[in-house]
Amino acid sequence: MMLGLAVRNPEKPMIRHWSGGAWRTTTWRDFAETVARVAAGMRARGISPGDRVALVSDSRPEFLIADTALMAIGAVTVPTYTTNTVADHAHILRDSGARAAIASTPRLAERLREAAGHGGLDLLICLEEAPGTTSWAELVATPGDLAMLVAEVQHIPEGRLACLIYTSGTGGTPKGVMLPHRAMLANRAGVLPLIQQLGLEWKGACYLSFLPLSHAYEHTVGGSLLLSYGIEIVFSRGADRIAAEFQEIEPALVTAVPRLFEVLRGRILAGLEKEKPLKRALFERTVALGLRKMDGPPLNLLERVQDAVLDRLVRAKVRARFGKRLVAIVSGGARLDPDLSGFFLALGINVLQGYGQTEAGPVIAVNLPWDNRRRTVGLPVRGVEARIAEDGELLVRGGLVMDGYWGDPEATARALSVPPGEAEPWLHTGDVGTIDETGRLVITDRKKDFIKTLGGDMVSPARIEGLLMGEPEIAQAVVAGEGRPSLVALIVPAEGASADKALQRINGKLSGIERIRKWAEVEPFTVENGMLTPTMKVKRRVVLERHANRIGALYS
Repeated sequence: MMLGLAVRNPEKPMIRHWSGGAWRTTTWRDFAETVARVAAGMRARGISPGDRVALVSDSRPEFLIADTALMAIGAVTVPTYTTNTVADHAHILRDSGARAAIASTPRLAERLREAAGHGGLDLLICLEEAPGTTSWAELVATPGDLAMLVAEVQHIPEGRLACLIYTSGTGGTPKGVMLPHRAMLANRAGVLPLIQQLGLEWKGACYLSFLPLSHAYEHTVGGSLLLSYGIEIVFSRGADRIAAEFQEIEPALVTAVPRLFEVLRGRILAGLEKEKPLKRALFERTVALGLRKMDGPPLNLLERVQDAVLDRLVRAKVRARFGKRLVAIVSGGARLDPDLSGFFLALGINVLQGYGQTEAGPVIAVNLPWDNRRRTVGLPVRGVEARIAEDGELLVRGGLVMDGYWGDPEATARALSVPPGEAEPWLHTGDVGTIDETGRLVITDRKKDFIKTLGGDMVSPARIEGLLMGEPEIAQAVVAGEGRPSLVALIVPAEGASADKALQRINGKLSGIERIRKWAEVEPFTVENGMLTPTMKVKRRVVLERHANRIGALYS
């Protein structure tokens, strides 16, 4: 698909990224020709079909080039976060059996070398010059035959494994989700009608990408799906620049996790605090009327007149901050609070909540601008079946579903089930929800105890709690953070001890998304107060409910 697009549209802009103080453009021809050379360079250095290759890089053209080149020669890419600890990388390298890795910086290359340990990696490539590595420049200098590669990839079966994307599993240990080419192609086919209805196939439409390409959501949506419709991808310079980039880039589409909306709302409200009382009153009235239009009761004649005036005085200025060509911002990766999305919708910004999982390609459902039910995650995309199991868990199936977890048949059997008399497996999402009378999915809870942060990251509280309680200063601990921007902890210190130094030690061992940002001392968990089972296991849900106010205070 990707190389075919390059053959048909060689001069069309494909990627825009910031380098050397300016925006640089990569055309589809540039992309494809470099893919052919990198593919040849990989083969010359012993990479064969089925080999797993870790890809640890920030979002840049080389990521997509390497990803495509590896899949084109039958290798399996293992996209991995740049923020992972050495221990995280060690687990992924060991579990996947990766014999090669690509790092974007010398620091990451050294981290991978340390993670690989004794025996090391057969091949370590760095996008920048780094001692003891094969340079990206050497790969790109390898002669490549694009026509031959294009002919060769026509024979790749859609069921071939394309990538392993690691996600937290039931026991807290990251598991490799096996996504075949079929899963990502099924996502593309499912989203096609939505792209057509959104009218994004016009010349010059671009997509602003700020999530890392190692994130399953961005790997599919930004890395191939939107590109396949001819929409240029622009890599953001970071969350701190994205507000300015809305105006500078004027994207048609942005996909994001809920944390971005929290940041943007905070900036809007902070700016509002500096305005005169009249402007603040007009803004608040605009939001109130906007919410009324969505939720009722209907506006009366006077209110409709007010709303029309405020649309020009207030909403037009807010919309201008997001660029003149914005069609929608699609939120996924974690639950988007309806009040948060309602804030933007009331101001005339099309915020659409979607739903998906790494194990499903990852797009399962999404709302639409002209039919946006913000308390749902929308209708399943074309080709996706959904049903609710007896215990309330949402099950889905279709071509987008993974093949299973790498090297873990037991976890695969728990996640995928084939009912008697049926051929295709149902994916057990781990989410509890309902399907409303219109067919839209409503997610109400997590069946498992995993924490899904506001940024869409999945974190195992059990693992972190185990580390905390392994410290002499900490007797008991419960970690919280579902739907929040970061993790906090409720801690019962050991008698006469302070937990501060223990927290510092543990945070030094954890990745960025796992670190405890704040904590509160609470009473001991006992059988008598209902927070321990008779077998002395902490009742996490009871503890979290009992201390909901304390947790809320930590985020205030």
